[in-house]
Amino acid sequence: MRKPSVLVIFLTVFIDLVGFGIVVPLIPIYSRDFGARGITIGIIIASFSAMQFIFAPIWGRLSDRHGRRPMLLLSTAGAAASYVLFARASGLASHGAALGLMVLSRLLAGMCGGNITVAQAYIADITPPDQRSRRMGLIGMAFGLGFIFGPILGGVSLKYLGLTGPGWIAAALCAGNFVLAWFILAESLKPTSEHVAQRPHWDQWRHTLRSPKVGLLVVVFFLATFCFSCFESTLPLLVSDNFHLDIRARKDSATTIVCLFAYCGIIGAFVQGGATGRLVKKMGEPKLIALSLVFTGISMALLPFIKGSAGLSWHVLFTRDGLSWVAMLGALGLLAVGSSLTRPPLFGLLSNLTAAHEQGATIGVAQSAGSLARILGPIYATTLLRYLPPLPYLTCTAVLLITAAMVIQRLRRDSQPALPAGAPRLAAE
Repeated sequence: MRKPSVLVIFLTVFIDLVGFGIVVPLIPIYSRDFGARGITIGIIIASFSAMQFIFAPIWGRLSDRHGRRPMLLLSTAGAAASYVLFARASGLASHGAALGLMVLSRLLAGMCGGNITVAQAYIADITPPDQRSRRMGLIGMAFGLGFIFGPILGGVSLKYLGLTGPGWIAAALCAGNFVLAWFILAESLKPTSEHVAQRPHWDQWRHTLRSPKVGLLVVVFFLATFCFSCFESTLPLLVSDNFHLDIRARKDSATTIVCLFAYCGIIGAFVQGGATGRLVKKMGEPKLIALSLVFTGISMALLPFIKGSAGLSWHVLFTRDGLSWVAMLGALGLLAVGSSLTRPPLFGLLSNLTAAHEQGATIGVAQSAGSLARILGPIYATTLLRYLPPLPYLTCTAVLLITAAMVIQRLRRDSQPALPAGAPRLAAE
């Protein structure tokens, strides 16, 4: 009989996120090439998260009741179908039809985007409380690696397979991931586990947010994700404008954006794969979360003011524009470090503060809050970017610094794991 394995769930999430990483950097560029502007680009990006916001808690509750494995298989199959639609949209000559089909593909992808929620619950099932922050870092590492290999594969497939190539490669990877998970992924939820009472969507939100520290962590995750989604959705547009890239020459502009996303992914993977556990032991989750928000905030304050006149290439680094690209890479590196250090300690602490039989539901609410942030962030940022580019970045800096102060003030390192009802709890030292 197969046994639940952190390695297997990491592999499953990694392959899924490679497919995600192939497509995501290209969506703002494709959307603008198809005639979208400002808020329309934001809506296209946000359509994925709108569905994820609705369905993430549902996936979590279903996984608590029916098991993690079937939910992971179902969401992976849906992701493959969404990338097929994306590939078809990429090849259409009609801009209106292309935009419509692209939105449809993002809606389907969002509906099936519960695999991260379920994967985090899977890890919580098989991990002792004192190791959860470190192992949650593996999910973050999968994100980082997905944004290394995904954008690179997207750029290669764009160059050799044309405009539809990235979508077809992402679909093939997700289809292969479904087959792999079918044969090697074991169920992690124990038959003897107590099932959480099934609550309507908004009742589950109220139940989760009623706990002060759990509720605060959900709010922190919402604000951090809002700011990161503002960056993520506007970086391709900001760089193309600040460095005068011809957005209509897709291969040139996409190659530069791909390099930047891969660069951030490499840094994020190294940080989350090696440093998170040691930093949690040294600093504790609250201080590490606050530090990560400060790093991200500082970097976002710098990004909109870095400008040049040429695309990223080796020979440009030895010209005057090279200083601009060094500054850009430095700011992005700081942002990659900061953003990669937020999720693991936050979800590790969230898991420790949640009863064992509610792991999936609580994580589902947190992910749903993140999805809400990813709805609002792109719409907010792309709209303001068109009229006053620095404004979305500077407001996010203010939000992140205020949130960091709130974390330090209201959270304590001695936060104790949630215990079953009726179990004794030791007083905090």
